[in-house]
Amino acid sequence: METPLYNMAGEKMGMVNLPDAVFSLPWNAALVKQVVEASRTNKRANTAHTKDRGEVSGGGKKPWKQKGTGRARHGSIRSPLWVGGGVTHGPRTERVYDQKVNKRMRRKALFISLSGKAQSGEIVVMEDISFPGGRTREAQSVFRALAIKGGIADMDGTKATTLVALPALDALTVRALHNLPRVQSCEVRNVNAESVLGVKYVVIPKSSLPILESLAALR
Repeated sequence: METPLYNMAGEKMGMVNLPDAVFSLPWNAALVKQVVEASRTNKRANTAHTKDRGEVSGGGKKPWKQKGTGRARHGSIRSPLWVGGGVTHGPRTERVYDQKVNKRMRRKALFISLSGKAQSGEIVVMEDISFPGGRTREAQSVFRALAIKGGIADMDGTKATTLVALPALDALTVRALHNLPRVQSCEVRNVNAESVLGVKYVVIPKSSLPILESLAALR
């Protein structure tokens, strides 16, 4: 698959071949759903915890004698039947929400997501993207150039959400991108299906393509 190659001035430099192993896979909704849901579930902080009758305070004395009062028998005022008593079948911190997904499934879900983006024209390949000055103004000018000269109308850094997959983390480049309200950046080897599907456009410097291709070659 071929796609336009842009420079930082938003001009088309020609065409670039996208590796078929990464950008030409058929859509597999079941796999992508399983991987994304597992990713979100594994981030879940299990903090919800209710106290059972053995954890609430009080209730050490039998409220009244067993027989002779005409009332129902009770052994503790902290029974779940009482107001202020323990909670039955409530959420507990002992519950484990983690879901195991193997590496091959995660990688394939990533490549399927990237393939879907490529087929929708939402993969933007650039000759290079770096901001030695670390200024947000520099980053903003690149996205405006892509919107105006590149013809990607909503890609000005303030409308459509964008993920920049850098070949390696550069502190100044990350700082320049950080203050753009709808732009995220990360190292390309850490990109996953959830991060790709969470944005509209994925910007990939040309030097990131071999890294993705090498990931596709793993078994």
